[in-house]
Amino acid sequence: MILRRLALALLLLPAGAAIAAVPTAIAIRDARVVTVSGSTLESGTVLLRDGLIEAVGADVAVPDDAWVIEGKRLTVYPGLIDALSSWGLPKPAEKKPENGASSPPIGGPEFRPMTTSWTRAADLVQPGEKILEQARSAGFTTAVSFPQEGIFGGEGAVLNLAGERAGKMVVCPSAGQYIALRTSNSAAFPASLMGTISYIKQVYLDAGQYAQAKSIYSENSKGLGRPEYDRALEGILSSPRILLPADRALDVERMLRLLSELDREAVLYGLHEGYEVADLLKERGIPVLVNLKWPERDKEADPERDDPLRVLELRDKAPATPKALAGAGVKFAFYSGGIEKPADVIKAVRAAKDAGLTQEDAVRGLTLSAAEIYGVSGRLGSLEPGKIANLVVTEGELFAEKTVVRHVFVDGVKFSPPAKPAEKEEQK
Repeated sequence: MILRRLALALLLLPAGAAIAAVPTAIAIRDARVVTVSGSTLESGTVLLRDGLIEAVGADVAVPDDAWVIEGKRLTVYPGLIDALSSWGLPKPAEKKPENGASSPPIGGPEFRPMTTSWTRAADLVQPGEKILEQARSAGFTTAVSFPQEGIFGGEGAVLNLAGERAGKMVVCPSAGQYIALRTSNSAAFPASLMGTISYIKQVYLDAGQYAQAKSIYSENSKGLGRPEYDRALEGILSSPRILLPADRALDVERMLRLLSELDREAVLYGLHEGYEVADLLKERGIPVLVNLKWPERDKEADPERDDPLRVLELRDKAPATPKALAGAGVKFAFYSGGIEKPADVIKAVRAAKDAGLTQEDAVRGLTLSAAEIYGVSGRLGSLEPGKIANLVVTEGELFAEKTVVRHVFVDGVKFSPPAKPAEKEEQK
């Protein structure tokens, strides 16, 4: 009777509706279940209720109120996570100099060029953007999205990629402070890489003094002048970790030296030359995010031009970075980088697998490792009771060329990606 009512409700939905009705409970029965945190079940059941995973196992009893999805030929994975993204955030507005000025005038110690550290991704979320649907169709349920302008871009947030309201999408509002090694377009400070690194050091020195002054004043304000509120430093202090760019091996070494002075929890991102410094990263215990936009020749480049050997070597070896990191025991996760289409992220992981990365490590790099790096593994990243019901259900092994995403669950709500043209022809 319950299934008949659900079927009737589905028939009444508008044509092309992406979201199916959400019953009290949903059971995906007799499917292959890749838990990531534990063993893979060749025939298991995943039970969802009220947006959470209620049970996972080979002998899970399916309650009478559950809507059952037969899992024969299907595989259930944790929802995929883009570990450094801008999905769900507005595109930066193009800034034009006012009155012909190319940069703001340099002031005193409070001068904070290219800094919006107080900006919070959680306050900028835009539900319903087209990219979110595209990401879900590729199997992504979560993104760690950051404002990415300037040097100190702002505070990132862990976002679920569905929800009618922005507040519903936020899993964790404080993921870390995004930092980029940008320089001024004019002669204004910082106009060089050295200047930018010096500026970053100075901001953290200022933040330490600011925190100390606030602590002293809060303990005994009588007779003391109150510290002036500084929103830039407030943003710095509220971030649980910092993200630093390190694409080349030289960048990795440079950022590790910087971190020894900052004494902050950090994550490095980029890592196309990570294959050269995997042992160093393991020694320092630094987690990293690998950019899946692998280096390639510019399509508009002169075909007669010969690229340097170093460039050719980088293009050839960059996809082998994840294998090198996994072999050294470095915790890493993947991110989309400059890849425009979410479906192409999966293709890029396939390139890493072709370079030797195991299926297990590839899945972990898009699920549990990302959750662990950002401190949300108690909520996301694996199929365990009590975690958020973010899942991707495929026909075929994840990352295989002909695999089809059949269902995606975000907070327990089911989405069915539209059929591809080839599938539509087969169904006729």
